[in-house]
Amino acid sequence: MDWTTIDSPFDFTGRAVCMTGGTGVLGRPIVEALVRRGARVAVLARNQARAQEQIAHLNGPGRALAIAADVLDRASLQQALDIISREFGHLDTLINAAGGNHPRATTSPELSFFDLPADALRSAFDLNLLGTLLPCQIFGRMLVERSEGVILNLSSMNAFRPLTRVVAYAAAKAAVNSFTQWLAVHMARQYSPRIRVNAVAPGFFLTEQNRFLLTQAEGGELTARGRSIIEHTPMGRFGNPEDLLGAVLWLLSPSAAFITGVVLPVDGGFSAFSGV
Repeated sequence: MDWTTIDSPFDFTGRAVCMTGGTGVLGRPIVEALVRRGARVAVLARNQARAQEQIAHLNGPGRALAIAADVLDRASLQQALDIISREFGHLDTLINAAGGNHPRATTSPELSFFDLPADALRSAFDLNLLGTLLPCQIFGRMLVERSEGVILNLSSMNAFRPLTRVVAYAAAKAAVNSFTQWLAVHMARQYSPRIRVNAVAPGFFLTEQNRFLLTQAEGGELTARGRSIIEHTPMGRFGNPEDLLGAVLWLLSPSAAFITGVVLPVDGGFSAFSGV
């Protein structure tokens, strides 16, 4: 153990990071925090122009690079890997933050569970599970070549406490939890114990995917569902995107060198509250 890294655990100078979902509400602050701490971050996005616009305003000793890629397209991920290899020389960190729900994979008064279309269910399953697994296949090879590195997945509180209505999303995120634990063991046993795989499970953060479930379209007042979540969150509020940073930076840092296979809730106490 190099104890100098523990003295400054959040200095990521020289770290080469690949991140999916870096243009999302939860992903953007992570990219910004890493660049401020010296990391070189490849932001993978289907909309490269949007990603480029976002990273153009970042400040810090690190740098960010926007790369066009689709987490469900192996060929585009391989092309992204080739660009990262050319620009950064190596890769030692992968963050899988791409994910989301499909409106038609959500039950409603107009759409019962029995009528949820297979294509919408498949879309939610693929985006959340395969959209995490495929990048691990493509980019994980570079970690194996170096015999060290970190993979961090974004799960969800829905994986632990599945909410009503979002059947496909909850099931897919539960699969992400299982995959995270499986891959942690596989990497450590088959390749190197210095390759760590963990996940964070955000509680309830307002995002573009869930805003329609938690707030009214007009006025922004909480829906019945939104009120119920706040009532069951001991801290009494939704999370802010910046609330994820401490957990994310810690799990990526040398301070977490003996931690692998965990899914860490960042939920304001929601998972600890019994409701009585």
